[in-house]
Amino acid sequence: MRVFVTGATGFIGSAVVAELVANGHEVLGLARSDAAAESLTAAGATPHRGSTEDLDSLRSGAAQADGAVHTAFFHAFSHAGLGTRFRVLLGGSPRDIGGRFLAAALAADLGAINATATSLRGPDRPFVAAFGTMALAAGRLGTEDDEVDPASVGGPRGAAERTMRDLAARGVRTSVVRLPPVVHGDGDRAGFLPQMIGAARKHGGVGYAGDGTNRWPAVHRLDAARLFVQALEKGDAGSRHHAIAEEGVPVVDIATAIGRRLHLPAVALPPSEVKARYGFLAPFIGADNPTSGAATRARLGWEPTHRSLLDDLRDGTYFTD
Repeated sequence: MRVFVTGATGFIGSAVVAELVANGHEVLGLARSDAAAESLTAAGATPHRGSTEDLDSLRSGAAQADGAVHTAFFHAFSHAGLGTRFRVLLGGSPRDIGGRFLAAALAADLGAINATATSLRGPDRPFVAAFGTMALAAGRLGTEDDEVDPASVGGPRGAAERTMRDLAARGVRTSVVRLPPVVHGDGDRAGFLPQMIGAARKHGGVGYAGDGTNRWPAVHRLDAARLFVQALEKGDAGSRHHAIAEEGVPVVDIATAIGRRLHLPAVALPPSEVKARYGFLAPFIGADNPTSGAATRARLGWEPTHRSLLDDLRDGTYFTD
């Protein structure tokens, strides 16, 4: 199968590309720059120049493929195009920049999904997109049957996930892979763990919210990449899959493991200090997001095999420059 991949040089997308190539698929990877194109070529993929804001590039990339995997999202300001950055910066009060950036990221994601799907109609051309388990209702074990909770910290991305379901009803073989808040492994430089480590070094302690008993599910990025490929190969139209190796690791245990490596204390923070230390990430730091992947394992035969989150914090590369 020839597969078009967005986010193909990102932390998760690059692992998906490697897994696809290893399984005999031909990969056409979206590349925003010469450096990204060179990286894709070295990985055994064919670069396709464009971006998630260049809808024509998405349509043409998907048109050349038998299926697609969408992992791209604006997780950082630099991911957006220059025009989008100017609109975010100059579009109103400086206090609202975070909200404007989120709105731009959500709009770009929805536009990219619709543009890609226009070239993938038909039951034999699968389209898999990444979303997050933090969009599920907090405080109870989430399952693949659960709909997005608009009131959750990840709820704003619900419109895009619902669009994937609507596309399935209109003849596109879409499926969703929901990722946990912690996708860990070598090369993670922008996720929750690096953010916690950076804040710990700055403030002299590893901060967590309240008593730290809120839980984060987790998966190693190589296990997640294998699930994307299995969903592409075997997922039914409209299906939802959970890339969950661990259903819920208490955040206090994560903070303690980080503190042990940094020789710093794990520190309980009141809400005001969580906001001051973590900024826009504060609601996620305190979120309780236990999530099951049992149905995914039963349906696709997916089984995670790589090291656990706490083992990765003990043995991985999170504390090397």
